[in-house]
Amino acid sequence: MSLLFTLPLSLPLVRRFCCRVKQPLPGQLNPALTWMLVGIAAVVIVVKLITLLWLDALLPKPGLITPPATKIASPYLLPHPKPPSRAPAASTTTERYRWQALPKIAPEPLDNRNTVAKINLGRQLFFDKRLSIDGTVACGSCHQLTGSAYGADRQTVSTGIDEQRGSRNAPTVLNAAFQRRLFWDGRAESLEQQALGPLTNPLEMGMPSLEAVVNRVRDTPEYAAQFRTAFPQQPQISSDNIAKAIASYERTLITPNTAYDRFVGGEESALTPQQLRGMALFESIGCVLCHSGPNFSSASLFDNDNGLRLFPANPDTEYQSKYRLIEDRGAVADDEDAKVGVWRVPSLRNVSKTAPYFHNGSVDTLDEAVRVMASTQLKRSISNDPASQQSIHWSKAQLRFANLNNVAISDSQVRDIVAFLESLTGPLPEQNPLGFSAQSR
Repeated sequence: MSLLFTLPLSLPLVRRFCCRVKQPLPGQLNPALTWMLVGIAAVVIVVKLITLLWLDALLPKPGLITPPATKIASPYLLPHPKPPSRAPAASTTTERYRWQALPKIAPEPLDNRNTVAKINLGRQLFFDKRLSIDGTVACGSCHQLTGSAYGADRQTVSTGIDEQRGSRNAPTVLNAAFQRRLFWDGRAESLEQQALGPLTNPLEMGMPSLEAVVNRVRDTPEYAAQFRTAFPQQPQISSDNIAKAIASYERTLITPNTAYDRFVGGEESALTPQQLRGMALFESIGCVLCHSGPNFSSASLFDNDNGLRLFPANPDTEYQSKYRLIEDRGAVADDEDAKVGVWRVPSLRNVSKTAPYFHNGSVDTLDEAVRVMASTQLKRSISNDPASQQSIHWSKAQLRFANLNNVAISDSQVRDIVAFLESLTGPLPEQNPLGFSAQSR
């Protein structure tokens, strides 16, 4: 009961007692008894008021409840959920999608905090070809950080030791620090886990075991002092510390300063009108169902989604056979009855720089990749029939984009989406002589 409703009921009660004391009537109780009753009533009222005030202070007020703080779990503790059983459908929700900028510093697991010494060690290991069996391949061979490769190698599939061709396209290492699923099939759940995989892959770096990798590093004199400095509490050279050092370096390889990030941060002129149209389409036709959050991937640390998707979700299209999309089935590669593959949702940041596309590197241009995704994932055909189109324009006052319910999108709308994706390209992280990225400071 509210205190405001209690007071009007209590005050008349006091007046009634007071009036009876001042104007005795025939048959009235003894005045001493009356005053005693008034005293008792006053004590009851005071106790009641104090109780109500106490309860009023304890109960939360509507609109003032602060939700509990949330935190990103360590990559080591994330579960490995089952893949989805069906393909995502185009969005029909009226809720506003939340566009988010990429953080300027990547999160770190509690057991692997970044230090300059650890980052420098990781950088040297990342580019050291001696970690491969024949001394010809390093992590940086497939994840190039100079020129136009943008953390990948711009090949259909990468070339490993003995000029062997790999089985999948090399994803970019840029912004991998924000992902909680690594490799195309999502089997690694942290950078530390991923870093060890290529070392013993017979088609990549070809070392027979992690023990052989550790022995190779131990036999390299300059590494002993570097490991002691980077891991003062655990100075030994081990596969665990090798992985931690490489992962620490990779957490500096981020690209947060894109035109898109500036626009989300309030710079209204950062995107062109064509990019704004593409941004609207990206939401309204359903791209954000998978490529969501700051890193444009539901497999990121910011998303509670499991980050795995059926691909191609709609296999009965011209693209399935044209680009051999189900010859490799990813996370269900051993399931002979699987009709389609299950793959990790990749980030779209810097996607305009990392062709060719998809797990097998079968699509050469971003324009064609958008058409493939529109058809195989969202059941959108490409048509230039004006009757099937709907124009969408950016409106800051609207704060969201209406859904595009038409099945078809036009060639010009494909170009608009490509233009928007180009706004996700950021400058390469600057590497100073010590290997420490200026953007991560």
